[in-house]
Amino acid sequence: MHKEVVVIGGGIIGLCSAYYLLKEGHKVTVVDQSDISSGASFVNAGYVSPSHLTPLAAPGMVATGIKMMFNQASPFYIKPRFNLDLFKWAWNFNKSATVKNVKYAAPIIRDLTILSSELFQEMKKNQLFNFHFEKKGLLMAYQTAKFEDKEAQHAEIGKTHGLEVKHINKAALKEMEPEMEAAGAFYYVDDAHATPNDFMKGMYNYLKQQGVKFYTNEKVINFERNATKITKLITNKQHLNFDELIVASGSWTPIIAKKLGIKILVQAGKGYKIDVKRKTGIKYPSVLLELNTAASPMNGFTRFGGTMEIAGINAKIHKVRVQQIAKNANIFYPNVIIAESEIENAACGLRPVSPDGLPFIGRDKSFKNICFATGHAMMGWSQGHATGKLISEIISDKKTSLDVNPFSVERFN
Repeated sequence: MHKEVVVIGGGIIGLCSAYYLLKEGHKVTVVDQSDISSGASFVNAGYVSPSHLTPLAAPGMVATGIKMMFNQASPFYIKPRFNLDLFKWAWNFNKSATVKNVKYAAPIIRDLTILSSELFQEMKKNQLFNFHFEKKGLLMAYQTAKFEDKEAQHAEIGKTHGLEVKHINKAALKEMEPEMEAAGAFYYVDDAHATPNDFMKGMYNYLKQQGVKFYTNEKVINFERNATKITKLITNKQHLNFDELIVASGSWTPIIAKKLGIKILVQAGKGYKIDVKRKTGIKYPSVLLELNTAASPMNGFTRFGGTMEIAGINAKIHKVRVQQIAKNANIFYPNVIIAESEIENAACGLRPVSPDGLPFIGRDKSFKNICFATGHAMMGWSQGHATGKLISEIISDKKTSLDVNPFSVERFN
C-alpha cells in the first residue's frame, strides 16, 4: 500500500530515505530547517568506507578523550558541561568502549557500509543525475612505527571481514602519491569517495523533478498525536498530515524526539573542512593517521578535514582547530601550504554520534507510524544509501535487506 510519508531532515540520510521511498511508490515530503545547502552532509571527506570497521566507542577512547580535553587543537574533544543528556551519552559511551563491542559492531558496520557502497555505485551506473564518484580506495598513511603497528592490527581485522588491504612501503607509496611524505600506508582497495556538494545538489534536484515536495527553512514546532499514532506535524509555517513519519534530522533528532516523549542518545560531533581550490597533486583519498586528518581529491578541489568536537549544537568555528588541520596537511604534503584565506573559508558540520558506534534505524514502540534514522557519526556519507533503503523497506512492510535489530532505537532505554 502506497503511503504519504514525511521525512524530517534534508541531509544525506533524509534524501536517501526519500529516494528509496519514492522508488517504492510512496508520496514523499521533506521538511528541513535549512535551505539544504550546508551542514555535515556538505562538510565531510566524501568517503564511502567499508574500511572504517571500528566504532568510535573503542578501547582507549575514553582515556584519549580525557587527555585531549586539555588541548584546544586536539582532534577529539568533549567539552565539559553540566548536561544530563551528555552524562547519559558519556556513561553509555564508556560502557561501549570495549573489545567485546568492537567485535560485535565490526561485521554490522561492514555489512551496512558495503550495502551502501553497492547502492551508491548502482545509482552512479544508472546516471539518474550527474555526480562525482570514484572507487580508488583509501590510503591509511603513517610516519611512525607506532602507527604502522596500530594500523596493521586494524588491517588484519579488515581482512578477517573480507576486505582487500595491501601494505604499501615507502617507495611504492611515493610512486602512487608523489606529493605525500610518509613511511608507508595500508591501502584499502574496496573504499570509494564522492564530492558531497555534487551529490547533494544533484539528488535534491532529481527528487524535486520526480515529485518529492520540499519545505525548506521550516522548523518543527510540535506534533498532534493519539494513543498509538502521530497524526500531524506542526511547523512554524503549516500543519502537515501523513501516514508515516521519518525523523532523519541528524544532531537535532533528540530535540524533535523529546517533543514526542522519546529519548534518543545522540550528541553532536562537530567536524571541520578546508577546501583548496587549486592543484595540489594529491591523487588518492587518505587518512593521515598520526594526525587524524583526512585528505580527499574532489571534483575541482582538494578537501582537508578532521576533528570530533562534542560540544553541543552550535556552528562556532574554533580557528585553532582549523589551523591545526592546515598544519597537519603540510606535515604529510610539504608542497601544500594552505593559505590564510582558505582557512578563513573553512566550514563545520554537526555529525550525530551514538554511544556505541551504531546508528539508530527503525521504529520506536511509542507510536506505530514513526521511524528514526540517525546516529551515524562520521559514517553518514558511507551508510546513507543503505539506511534509506532499510527505511523504505520498513515503511513498505518488506523484509529488510539487513537485520535492523542492532540499530534498535530503544537499545539504551
